[in-house]
Amino acid sequence: MRKNNLSPRGELSYYGLSLLSYLRDAHPDKAADTAFIAARADRAREVYSEAIRSGLTHIEAEERASAELYRGLHFSAYNTLVNILWDEFSVEIPEDDARKVALQVLPLCGNVLAKYTLTDDFADTPAYDLLYTELTGTIQILLEDGAV
Repeated sequence: MRKNNLSPRGELSYYGLSLLSYLRDAHPDKAADTAFIAARADRAREVYSEAIRSGLTHIEAEERASAELYRGLHFSAYNTLVNILWDEFSVEIPEDDARKVALQVLPLCGNVLAKYTLTDDFADTPAYDLLYTELTGTIQILLEDGAV
């Protein structure tokens, strides 16, 4: 069965393009994962179609499809690192370089990130403050060691 995440000319579908755009902004480390994007786009399309067939409005169907498309992606460790660089290290890291540096340090922060269950609503939990503090310390150490 042919997947519908690509047009006949090989272009991404609406859902695929929407997810790719979001990933580039919030999860650039996942933006090249075409299999992930394709699978999510296909599943969002299926959710939308199922919702329409069950009698929901287009708006309701789109809400369900979007929920599926972005499931597990609302919290962004990358954006958290960017914010830490802006807020805590603006003297050391110019604002224009923060995104590039965040992408560079993201894999170096894997051990810290692995300690937490990074759910969609993680930023609203008390554990977020602990993560923020640990990431700030990790970046400080990386700066002192010259790794950044």
